[in-house]
Amino acid sequence: MNWINSLVRPKIRDLLKKRDVPENLWIKCPETGEMVFHRDLEANLWVVPNSGHHMKMPGRKRLENLFDDGTYDNIATPEVHADPLKFRDTKRYADRLKEYRTKTGEEDAVLVGKGLVNGAPLTAAVQDFAFMGGSLGMAAGEAILTGMMAAVEARTPFVLFAASGGARMQEGILSLMQMPRTTVGIQMLREAGLPYIVVLTNPTTGGVSASYAMLGDVHIAEPGAQIGFAGRRVIEQTIREKLPEDFQSAEYLLDHGMVDMVVKRHDMKKTISTICDILMKREIELPALPGPEKVAADSAA
Repeated sequence: MNWINSLVRPKIRDLLKKRDVPENLWIKCPETGEMVFHRDLEANLWVVPNSGHHMKMPGRKRLENLFDDGTYDNIATPEVHADPLKFRDTKRYADRLKEYRTKTGEEDAVLVGKGLVNGAPLTAAVQDFAFMGGSLGMAAGEAILTGMMAAVEARTPFVLFAASGGARMQEGILSLMQMPRTTVGIQMLREAGLPYIVVLTNPTTGGVSASYAMLGDVHIAEPGAQIGFAGRRVIEQTIREKLPEDFQSAEYLLDHGMVDMVVKRHDMKKTISTICDILMKREIELPALPGPEKVAADSAA
């Protein structure tokens, strides 16, 4: 009977044992309800294959996708006071920061890196929505300003991927002060004659959209991104009118001249590289266009 106890029963127990399966193996498309395996979604740059819906993308993955071979140098950002106001809501702000740092592995919502994009140097900053909704606090403001100063020093274009719910309420007026501070950084870029390109991702709202996210030389938006200052319900209650269904979407803002272009994530690197080459007056290879004779012949046919 020993073989039953030592071999058969353990196998039966293993079969009956409840296995822990991660909850995020399958991700649901918000538009169609389609379930997508997480590895397939990641391989497709967090774009749902069938619907084309652009999901939120981790900050580090954005930088890896932007820079050549996924390699870049991290730009160290200054340390700031972790909890200047000793703020507490349902939990202490200091504890909330620890929670998100553990969850994301990042110190705060903004990452800054420099490297090559299609062989040309570039400095970029990314807001990670996974860290407290990408909210703008002192650390995020310092990171963005540090990135802009690094771009001026290295004479490179500066690209910002914006994703935020707005200013960080736990830091009060200290958070709001990052809006004029980053605006000063943008002025430094302009005085140095360097391009400042903003990529608006879903969502870009609140104080971020009211400051540096809307002060770029070129504004690029991802398809379907929500972009605006106040929320839809607040605006409707204020003006007492029903807003269009696509209000504050990237496509709506493009039609009304608020953004320059809407670009799919797979084409983002090439688009940014081309814009930087043009603004930095580098030699670029333009697509061949048909001559006037061929155009006239095609029109006559």
